[in-house]
Amino acid sequence: MVEQDPSVSRETAIGGNASPTPSQGFDDTPIAAAAARASQVLTPGGAGELPRPPATRVITIANQKGGVGKTTTTVNMAAGLALHGLGVLVIDLDPQGNASTALGIDHRAPDIASVYELLLGEVSLADTIQQSPNNDHLFCVPATLDLAGAEIELVSLVARENRLRNALDEQTLRNLGIDYVLIDCPPSLGLLTVNAMVAAKEVMIPIQCEYYALEGVGQLLRNIELVQAHLNPALHVSTVVLTMYDGRTKLADQVAEEVRRHFGEKVLSTIIPRSVKVSEAPGFGMTIIEYDPGSRGAMSYLDASRELALRGVAR
Repeated sequence: MVEQDPSVSRETAIGGNASPTPSQGFDDTPIAAAAARASQVLTPGGAGELPRPPATRVITIANQKGGVGKTTTTVNMAAGLALHGLGVLVIDLDPQGNASTALGIDHRAPDIASVYELLLGEVSLADTIQQSPNNDHLFCVPATLDLAGAEIELVSLVARENRLRNALDEQTLRNLGIDYVLIDCPPSLGLLTVNAMVAAKEVMIPIQCEYYALEGVGQLLRNIELVQAHLNPALHVSTVVLTMYDGRTKLADQVAEEVRRHFGEKVLSTIIPRSVKVSEAPGFGMTIIEYDPGSRGAMSYLDASRELALRGVAR
Protein backbone atom coordinates (compact mmCIF):
# COMPACT_ATOMS: atom_id res chain seq x y z
CA MET A 1 0.00 0.00 0.00
CA VAL A 2 1.42 3.38 -1.04
CA GLU A 3 0.85 6.40 1.16
CA GLN A 4 -0.91 9.16 -0.76
CA ASP A 5 -0.64 12.80 0.13
CA PRO A 6 -4.19 14.08 0.71
CA SER A 7 -3.47 17.09 -1.49
CA VAL A 8 -2.96 14.86 -4.57
CA SER A 9 -6.04 14.93 -6.78
CA ARG A 10 -7.92 11.81 -7.76
CA GLU A 11 -7.02 12.36 -11.43
CA THR A 12 -3.32 12.54 -10.60
CA ALA A 13 -3.53 9.46 -8.35
CA ILE A 14 -5.06 7.30 -11.10
CA GLY A 15 -2.70 8.49 -13.78
CA GLY A 16 -4.61 11.42 -15.21
CA ASN A 17 -3.25 14.89 -15.83
CA ALA A 18 -0.24 14.80 -13.48
CA SER A 19 1.55 17.71 -15.18
CA PRO A 20 1.27 21.16 -13.62
CA THR A 21 -0.87 23.66 -15.48
CA PRO A 22 0.78 26.80 -16.85
CA SER A 23 -0.47 28.72 -13.81
CA GLN A 24 0.79 26.03 -11.43
CA GLY A 25 4.59 25.84 -11.08
CA PHE A 26 6.44 22.72 -10.13
CA ASP A 27 7.02 24.29 -6.70
CA ASP A 28 3.32 23.82 -5.98
CA THR A 29 3.29 20.05 -6.42
CA PRO A 30 3.08 17.76 -3.35
CA ILE A 31 6.49 16.23 -4.08
CA ALA A 32 8.12 19.65 -4.37
CA ALA A 33 6.46 20.78 -1.15
CA ALA A 34 7.72 17.68 0.67
CA ALA A 35 11.21 18.23 -0.73
CA ALA A 36 11.17 21.84 0.48
CA ARG A 37 10.09 20.75 3.97
CA ALA A 38 12.80 18.07 4.04
CA SER A 39 15.45 20.56 2.97
CA GLN A 40 14.44 22.93 5.74
CA VAL A 41 14.41 20.20 8.39
CA LEU A 42 17.81 18.81 7.40
CA THR A 43 19.50 22.22 7.24
CA PRO A 44 21.55 22.79 10.42
CA GLY A 45 19.34 24.87 12.69
CA GLY A 46 16.47 24.57 10.22
CA ALA A 47 14.19 22.99 12.81
CA GLY A 48 14.89 25.86 15.20
CA GLU A 49 15.95 25.71 18.84
CA LEU A 50 13.86 24.79 21.85
CA PRO A 51 14.39 25.93 25.45
CA ARG A 52 16.16 23.46 27.70
CA PRO A 53 14.25 22.24 30.73
CA PRO A 54 15.59 23.42 34.12
CA ALA A 55 16.31 19.78 35.02
CA THR A 56 16.50 16.55 33.06
CA ARG A 57 12.99 15.30 32.28
CA VAL A 58 12.60 11.54 32.66
CA ILE A 59 9.53 10.34 30.77
CA THR A 60 8.19 6.79 30.60
CA ILE A 61 6.23 5.88 27.46
CA ALA A 62 3.80 3.17 28.53
CA ASN A 63 0.68 1.33 27.44
CA GLN A 64 0.31 -2.39 28.05
CA LYS A 65 -1.79 -2.69 24.90
CA GLY A 66 0.42 -3.75 21.98
CA GLY A 67 0.50 -2.03 18.61
CA VAL A 68 -0.41 1.47 19.80
CA GLY A 69 2.84 3.12 18.71
CA LYS A 70 4.88 3.18 21.93
CA THR A 71 8.26 2.52 20.33
CA THR A 72 7.46 4.57 17.24
CA THR A 73 6.45 7.51 19.42
CA THR A 74 9.50 7.12 21.65
CA VAL A 75 12.13 7.13 18.91
CA ASN A 76 10.49 9.78 16.73
CA MET A 77 9.84 12.15 19.62
CA ALA A 78 13.46 11.61 20.68
CA ALA A 79 14.68 12.37 17.16
CA GLY A 80 12.47 15.45 17.01
CA LEU A 81 13.82 16.81 20.30
CA ALA A 82 17.41 16.05 19.23
CA LEU A 83 16.89 17.82 15.91
CA HIS A 84 15.97 20.93 17.90
CA GLY A 85 19.35 20.77 19.64
CA LEU A 86 18.28 19.05 22.88
CA GLY A 87 20.21 16.12 24.35
CA VAL A 88 18.07 12.97 24.44
CA LEU A 89 18.72 9.51 25.89
CA VAL A 90 16.41 6.63 24.94
CA ILE A 91 16.38 3.66 27.31
CA ASP A 92 15.09 0.58 25.50
CA LEU A 93 13.28 -1.58 28.07
CA ASP A 94 11.54 -3.77 25.49
CA PRO A 95 13.28 -7.16 24.96
CA GLN A 96 12.45 -6.93 21.25
CA GLY A 97 14.92 -4.04 20.97
CA ASN A 98 12.92 -2.20 18.31
CA ALA A 99 13.83 1.23 19.67
CA SER A 100 17.52 0.34 19.46
CA THR A 101 17.06 -0.76 15.85
CA ALA A 102 15.24 2.43 14.86
CA LEU A 103 18.04 4.54 16.31
CA GLY A 104 20.67 2.68 14.29
CA ILE A 105 22.19 0.90 17.32
CA ASP A 106 23.65 -2.58 16.82
CA HIS A 107 22.14 -4.42 19.78
CA ARG A 108 22.89 -7.93 18.53
CA ALA A 109 26.67 -7.66 18.79
CA PRO A 110 28.27 -10.14 21.23
CA ASP A 111 29.27 -8.89 24.68
CA ILE A 112 27.36 -5.63 24.24
CA ALA A 113 26.68 -3.72 27.47
CA SER A 114 22.90 -3.35 27.52
CA VAL A 115 20.05 -2.35 29.81
CA TYR A 116 19.96 -5.96 31.06
CA GLU A 117 23.40 -5.69 32.65
CA LEU A 118 22.51 -2.20 33.87
CA LEU A 119 19.47 -3.49 35.77
CA LEU A 120 21.48 -6.30 37.35
CA GLY A 121 24.13 -3.82 38.47
CA GLU A 122 26.92 -5.41 36.44
CA VAL A 123 27.77 -2.22 34.49
CA SER A 124 27.35 1.53 34.94
CA LEU A 125 25.11 3.82 32.89
CA ALA A 126 28.17 5.29 31.12
CA ASP A 127 29.17 1.78 29.96
CA THR A 128 25.84 1.15 28.24
CA ILE A 129 25.18 4.44 26.44
CA GLN A 130 25.74 4.48 22.68
CA GLN A 131 25.43 7.47 20.37
CA SER A 132 23.00 7.21 17.49
CA PRO A 133 24.73 7.61 14.10
CA ASN A 134 21.78 9.73 12.97
CA ASN A 135 22.22 12.65 15.39
CA ASP A 136 25.01 13.89 17.66
CA HIS A 137 22.48 14.79 20.36
CA LEU A 138 20.73 11.41 20.39
CA PHE A 139 21.85 8.50 22.62
CA CYS A 140 20.51 5.05 23.47
CA VAL A 141 20.86 2.35 26.11
CA PRO A 142 20.12 -0.70 23.92
CA ALA A 143 18.13 -3.81 24.77
CA THR A 144 19.17 -7.37 23.98
CA LEU A 145 17.25 -10.64 24.05
CA ASP A 146 18.74 -11.28 27.51
CA LEU A 147 16.23 -8.74 28.81
CA ALA A 148 13.43 -11.26 28.22
CA GLY A 149 14.53 -13.16 31.31
CA ALA A 150 15.23 -10.10 33.42
CA GLU A 151 11.81 -10.02 35.07
CA ILE A 152 12.40 -13.46 36.57
CA GLU A 153 15.91 -12.55 37.73
CA LEU A 154 14.78 -9.26 39.22
CA VAL A 155 12.26 -10.96 41.52
CA SER A 156 14.93 -12.16 43.94
CA LEU A 157 16.98 -8.94 43.96
CA VAL A 158 16.92 -6.31 46.70
CA ALA A 159 14.91 -3.18 45.82
CA ARG A 160 13.87 -4.80 42.54
CA GLU A 161 11.52 -1.94 41.61
CA ASN A 162 14.28 0.68 42.04
CA ARG A 163 17.01 -0.87 39.90
CA LEU A 164 16.64 1.51 36.97
CA ARG A 165 16.23 4.63 39.11
CA ASN A 166 19.38 3.79 41.06
CA ALA A 167 21.26 3.22 37.80
CA LEU A 168 20.43 6.62 36.30
CA ASP A 169 23.62 8.41 37.24
CA GLU A 170 22.97 12.17 37.22
CA GLN A 171 26.63 13.00 36.68
CA THR A 172 26.75 10.90 33.52
CA LEU A 173 23.60 12.59 32.23
CA ARG A 174 25.08 16.03 32.91
CA ASN A 175 28.37 15.14 31.22
CA LEU A 176 26.50 14.17 28.04
CA GLY A 177 24.20 17.19 28.19
CA ILE A 178 21.05 15.06 28.43
CA ASP A 179 17.85 17.13 28.68
CA TYR A 180 15.37 14.29 28.16
CA VAL A 181 15.40 10.60 29.11
CA LEU A 182 12.68 8.65 27.26
CA ILE A 183 12.04 5.11 28.49
CA ASP A 184 10.39 2.71 26.02
CA CYS A 185 8.39 0.07 27.91
CA PRO A 186 7.33 -3.42 26.84
CA PRO A 187 3.61 -4.07 26.21
CA SER A 188 3.00 -5.36 29.74
CA LEU A 189 2.66 -4.16 33.32
CA GLY A 190 5.46 -6.32 34.75
CA LEU A 191 8.61 -5.45 36.67
CA LEU A 192 10.28 -3.77 33.71
CA THR A 193 7.43 -1.30 33.33
CA VAL A 194 7.31 -0.76 37.10
CA ASN A 195 11.05 0.00 37.05
CA ALA A 196 10.44 2.56 34.31
CA MET A 197 7.67 4.22 36.32
CA VAL A 198 9.75 4.37 39.48
CA ALA A 199 12.65 5.94 37.56
CA ALA A 200 10.51 8.64 35.91
CA LYS A 201 8.44 11.60 37.00
CA GLU A 202 6.24 11.68 33.93
CA VAL A 203 4.26 9.12 31.96
CA MET A 204 3.39 9.57 28.31
CA ILE A 205 0.56 7.37 27.02
CA PRO A 206 0.22 6.77 23.26
CA ILE A 207 -3.38 5.93 22.31
CA GLN A 208 -4.30 4.82 18.81
CA CYS A 209 -7.36 6.33 17.13
CA GLU A 210 -9.04 2.97 16.65
CA TYR A 211 -11.74 0.83 18.20
CA TYR A 212 -11.04 -0.25 21.81
CA ALA A 213 -8.55 2.60 22.10
CA LEU A 214 -9.19 3.13 25.81
CA GLU A 215 -9.39 -0.57 26.60
CA GLY A 216 -6.73 -1.38 29.15
CA VAL A 217 -5.84 2.26 29.84
CA GLY A 218 -7.86 2.06 33.06
CA GLN A 219 -5.63 -0.73 34.35
CA LEU A 220 -2.55 1.28 33.38
CA LEU A 221 -3.85 4.28 35.33
CA ARG A 222 -4.52 2.08 38.37
CA ASN A 223 -0.95 0.78 38.22
CA ILE A 224 0.35 4.33 38.01
CA GLU A 225 -1.66 5.19 41.12
CA LEU A 226 -0.17 2.19 42.95
CA VAL A 227 3.34 3.29 42.03
CA GLN A 228 2.49 6.80 43.19
CA ALA A 229 1.20 5.53 46.51
CA HIS A 230 4.02 3.13 47.35
CA LEU A 231 7.15 3.83 45.29
CA ASN A 232 7.20 7.18 43.48
CA PRO A 233 4.90 9.97 44.74
CA ALA A 234 6.17 12.36 42.02
CA LEU A 235 4.90 10.17 39.15
CA HIS A 236 2.05 11.57 37.07
CA VAL A 237 0.55 11.30 33.59
CA SER A 238 1.78 14.43 31.85
CA THR A 239 1.15 13.67 28.18
CA VAL A 240 -1.23 11.68 25.98
CA VAL A 241 -0.44 11.28 22.27
CA LEU A 242 -3.06 10.31 19.69
CA THR A 243 -1.51 8.00 17.09
CA MET A 244 -2.51 6.15 13.90
CA TYR A 245 -5.11 8.77 12.99
CA ASP A 246 -6.97 8.11 9.74
CA GLY A 247 -8.87 11.19 8.69
CA ARG A 248 -10.96 9.20 6.23
CA THR A 249 -12.94 7.55 9.04
CA LYS A 250 -15.47 8.99 11.46
CA LEU A 251 -14.25 6.51 14.07
CA ALA A 252 -10.89 8.26 14.34
CA ASP A 253 -12.59 11.58 15.12
CA GLN A 254 -14.88 9.92 17.66
CA VAL A 255 -11.96 8.25 19.44
CA ALA A 256 -9.96 11.49 19.47
CA GLU A 257 -12.93 13.34 20.95
CA GLU A 258 -13.43 10.68 23.62
CA VAL A 259 -9.75 10.70 24.60
CA ARG A 260 -9.71 14.50 24.84
CA ARG A 261 -12.86 14.43 26.96
CA HIS A 262 -11.25 11.89 29.32
CA PHE A 263 -7.71 13.36 29.60
CA GLY A 264 -8.35 17.03 28.86
CA GLU A 265 -5.31 19.28 28.43
CA LYS A 266 -2.89 16.36 28.82
CA VAL A 267 -3.61 15.39 25.19
CA LEU A 268 -1.22 16.99 22.69
CA SER A 269 -2.97 19.07 20.05
CA THR A 270 -0.75 17.41 17.43
CA ILE A 271 -2.18 14.13 16.14
CA ILE A 272 0.07 11.51 14.53
CA PRO A 273 -1.41 10.24 11.23
CA ARG A 274 -1.34 6.65 10.09
CA SER A 275 1.58 6.43 7.67
CA VAL A 276 3.30 3.69 5.71
CA LYS A 277 6.53 5.70 5.76
CA VAL A 278 6.58 5.72 9.56
CA SER A 279 6.30 1.92 9.55
CA GLU A 280 9.04 1.52 6.93
CA ALA A 281 11.67 3.68 8.64
CA PRO A 282 12.85 1.22 11.37
CA GLY A 283 13.70 -1.33 8.69
CA PHE A 284 16.44 1.04 7.53
CA GLY A 285 17.70 1.75 11.06
CA MET A 286 16.17 5.22 11.02
CA THR A 287 13.39 7.26 12.51
CA ILE A 288 10.88 8.84 10.16
CA ILE A 289 12.67 12.18 10.56
CA GLU A 290 15.82 10.78 8.92
CA TYR A 291 14.03 8.40 6.55
CA ASP A 292 11.55 10.85 5.01
CA PRO A 293 11.92 14.27 6.67
CA GLY A 294 9.39 15.97 4.41
CA SER A 295 6.56 13.50 5.06
CA ARG A 296 3.42 14.17 7.07
CA GLY A 297 4.60 11.68 9.70
CA ALA A 298 7.92 13.49 10.19
CA MET A 299 6.24 16.89 10.38
CA SER A 300 3.73 15.56 12.91
CA TYR A 301 6.40 14.13 15.20
CA LEU A 302 8.45 17.33 14.94
CA ASP A 303 5.37 19.33 15.97
CA ALA A 304 4.62 16.88 18.79
CA SER A 305 8.18 17.04 20.15
CA ARG A 306 8.10 20.84 20.01
CA GLU A 307 4.78 20.86 21.86
CA LEU A 308 6.13 18.45 24.50
CA ALA A 309 9.18 20.64 25.11
CA LEU A 310 7.26 23.92 25.28
CA ARG A 311 4.62 22.48 27.60
CA GLY A 312 7.31 21.23 29.97
CA VAL A 313 9.01 24.62 30.15
CA ALA A 314 5.65 26.35 30.67
CA ARG A 315 4.93 24.10 33.65
